[in-house]
Amino acid sequence: MFAATLLCQVLLATAAFAVPTSKERFAQRAARRAAGFSHQSQPKTLSQGSAQANLITNNSHVDYSPNWGGAVLVANTATYTSVTGTFVVPTPSEPSGESGSHSASAWVGIDGDTCQTAILQTGLDFTVSGSSVTYDAWYEWYPDYAHDFSDISFSAGDTVTVSVTATSLSDGTATITNESTGQTVSHTFSGQPSLCEYNAEWIVEDFESGGSLVPFANFGTVTFTDASAKTTSGSTVGPSGSTIINIEQNNKVLTSVSTASDSVAVSYVG
Repeated sequence: MFAATLLCQVLLATAAFAVPTSKERFAQRAARRAAGFSHQSQPKTLSQGSAQANLITNNSHVDYSPNWGGAVLVANTATYTSVTGTFVVPTPSEPSGESGSHSASAWVGIDGDTCQTAILQTGLDFTVSGSSVTYDAWYEWYPDYAHDFSDISFSAGDTVTVSVTATSLSDGTATITNESTGQTVSHTFSGQPSLCEYNAEWIVEDFESGGSLVPFANFGTVTFTDASAKTTSGSTVGPSGSTIINIEQNNKVLTSVSTASDSVAVSYVG
């Protein structure tokens, strides 16, 4: 703990004199997580005791969850082998009347809804603390925790494409491209816990750190465009007809979600 704290202090002092390189930013993230801040996505959980949970609208099924907001395609047999989406990096802010560090994460993934034993996913965390905003790209095969990508950086307004591909039930890849800078990073998984390939997702999440949900940031709106999923039959489908999920915490709905043939829009309304 002392070493992690000392490293954080050194990094902060260095940052005061120069804009950090991508490797320095990665070292900062590593120190931050070594000091106790980690990211672990979780399967979708349903809000308990909510009068709004599990509503059926004229257009789609709507779930309410404390940790997921977005859209999920659901199949009863193995179907989804790849998911992709593109979004503009938001500028997060602290919710009205709150202070301190707040975070949210935008990602695409396979499984975690009706199949909760494994999730293949990749995305971007955005964290605000006072006037400081940071972005962290990561990959994860749940139940393992998230691992940071290095050698890629982001700024508000950048266009980012995130994608995952399952090459088998226990192998796959996660790729993030900053379309604005041309940077691309990728990670290959092998021998992981088995996917079901029942779910394809475009999600904004209130993720966990240290076993608890982090304070949730006001992320404005994240719109996944060019959103699509490939199936085991080789066809490509969009998010139309997905199950819509809104984040609800303490009996308050914090997000509003809409879908179109090739997009998912998630807005903070808390």
